[in-house]
Amino acid sequence: MAVSDAKLLPTLPDDDFRKVLCVVAHPDDVEYGTSSAVARWTARGVEVAYLLLTRGEAGMPNPPEETARIRRGEQEAACAAVGVTSLEVLEHPDGVLQPSLDLRRDIARAIRRFQPDVVVTGSWEVEFVAGLNQADHRVAGMACLDAIRDADNPWVFPELVEEGLGKWGVRWFLVSGHSQPTHGVDVTGEPLARGVASLEAHREYLGAIEWHPEPSELIPMFTGMSGKRLGVDHAVLFRAWDFQAPPVFDEE
Repeated sequence: MAVSDAKLLPTLPDDDFRKVLCVVAHPDDVEYGTSSAVARWTARGVEVAYLLLTRGEAGMPNPPEETARIRRGEQEAACAAVGVTSLEVLEHPDGVLQPSLDLRRDIARAIRRFQPDVVVTGSWEVEFVAGLNQADHRVAGMACLDAIRDADNPWVFPELVEEGLGKWGVRWFLVSGHSQPTHGVDVTGEPLARGVASLEAHREYLGAIEWHPEPSELIPMFTGMSGKRLGVDHAVLFRAWDFQAPPVFDEE
């Protein structure tokens, strides 16, 4: 059954996006759909940076240091596929990421340093669009939410001010993979192709997952399903908050 026009999600008003920071737990996390939206943004001159909270060292059968090296190289190739030139990889422990003040401080530092008008992260829900969410993903999403507020408060982590990093307020907060999206980005055509290429860049990582479908099949399937919610062939969906918009109260 086709989605009626009345039920279609609105297109994300991203024409004025200037700088976007994507904050995720692992190498490859952005590549499961979100990178297609990144490709659309960078194609029109938006500056996009990635902050990875771990090196992904627990994600393959190889020894952790070897895995971290492999995954860093693959993430660099994935970034190149979608026009991202700024990649920072932190060294919080993969698989056991903790919702600590240190983690919030590191994310707030990156926000103040890069000064994005948009921050993107993944869902912190226990059950999200792909089933049961992984522990590091949940921690990363919630820490990112808290760090956005931390970055805009000079009295939280005052040591960042001592580092020369004044407070910074983000306008848009986007969460990918959320079970209740509010907006979508049309990625039909070249953005989708570049998004597929970005996941394909994780060749050795994906090769260690016996059941993993080909990116050329998986990503168009995901974005095709999302496209129906937006009324286009392929889309990436987000739950979006505009911090400059007046609050909306549920009267029910």
